[in-house]
Amino acid sequence: MRQYINVTLITYHYSIVSMRNYYRTVPFLAALIFVISISLTSCSSTKKVKYFQDIPDSGKLKTINVQTYTDPIIRSEDILTVVVETIDPTAAAPISLGNVPLTTNATQSSGPPTYNQQYTSGYLVDHEGNITLPVLGKIKAAGYTTEQLRDIITQLANSKYYKDASVLVRFANFKITLAGEVTRPGVYIFPNERVSILDALTNAGDLTIFGKRENVLLLRENPDGTKTPYRVNLKKSDLMSQPYFYLRQNDYIYVEPRNAKAAANDAEQTRDIAIISGILEVLIILFTRSK
Repeated sequence: MRQYINVTLITYHYSIVSMRNYYRTVPFLAALIFVISISLTSCSSTKKVKYFQDIPDSGKLKTINVQTYTDPIIRSEDILTVVVETIDPTAAAPISLGNVPLTTNATQSSGPPTYNQQYTSGYLVDHEGNITLPVLGKIKAAGYTTEQLRDIITQLANSKYYKDASVLVRFANFKITLAGEVTRPGVYIFPNERVSILDALTNAGDLTIFGKRENVLLLRENPDGTKTPYRVNLKKSDLMSQPYFYLRQNDYIYVEPRNAKAAANDAEQTRDIAIISGILEVLIILFTRSK
């Protein structure tokens, strides 16, 4: 009988020890699996979001060809800022008054203003391609660059109305639309004409973690009103040599979401359902026991 009790106690002791070891080992293994999965996910995520993956590590030089910049051409419905400066500031004041922007009370964010923050003012290029300036009258603008139009206005101003006038011409509505998986989607007005796709994405806060870097869509408006689509791969450095690297007024950029976003949304819904189910189960148990 004693021998039987001893054997039982020994068996019980080893069972307790085994259970303790089991409960110590399981959390350790779970933590190890979690760390390994996070590490693998991090490596995979880095490859998915990194730009210019074909550029070697530091210390290895690589020459990257960049697309030659060409000035954008003025078209109908563009809005131009035209400033004429003379020795007598009051003489050219009527022209400059047409460039005063009307801003809203919206909070200004970093980067260029959006259409929600500024109503662009200036001289509209009509359907015939002309602008009408005070004193100087109607001037052909469409088909020229801002630099060419500046020379035309300077020559006209100095030949008839002013002496040694200095003229500035620039786009007042050089707007780019960014939509999809960017941090701050919207319509952005840029103060200069030389804007690359990287500049535009940076001003919109860059792509979100769910943005598809290898398949960004760019729609470019043609003079006849049609659109030309381009597919941009931000993971390759050759995008800098492509005709879409420098943007044009009214370009539209759309960043597609990766499948991971849909999976993340599904995971959030599953988590919420599990939490609600758990709460309902606890309430049912408490209600049953209270009876």
